[in-house]
Amino acid sequence: MRNYREPLRVPGSWWALGMLSTAIFATTLWAGFSLPVAAAVYVLSGGGCAAALLLWGRTTVEVADGELRAGHATMRLSQAGEVAALDEAQARALRGPRADPAAYMLIRPYLKRAVYVQVTGHDRDTPYWLIGTRRPAELAAAIERARL
Repeated sequence: MRNYREPLRVPGSWWALGMLSTAIFATTLWAGFSLPVAAAVYVLSGGGCAAALLLWGRTTVEVADGELRAGHATMRLSQAGEVAALDEAQARALRGPRADPAAYMLIRPYLKRAVYVQVTGHDRDTPYWLIGTRRPAELAAAIERARL
């Protein structure tokens, strides 16, 4: 049974800025070449930008069947300790000055808020997970519900 699922898609503003930047870059590369070269430069650079944004935005966070899946990583919720929904300032601190290098972080620059999940149990190579999300309260509640 799935309790929560959130795709971490790239926002539309990033698409617009990415494509605008790509067009400017392609125009710079094209300068002085023929029209077929220009078409190839625009198609390749625009396609590369689109592929990168699609790949980056296809990551999902899911709570289902007693597991938390964040990207390619999976944690049994029986190993989850403290769970906290973080606001922008708290998430920024855990991404930056208070970050533990051994922690698992699934963060994106366009996701300002996050959920902190402490890792307990025998396998404690990772002290905590920090998961960027648009809806931290809902994700934290879903984790708590699925643990019961």
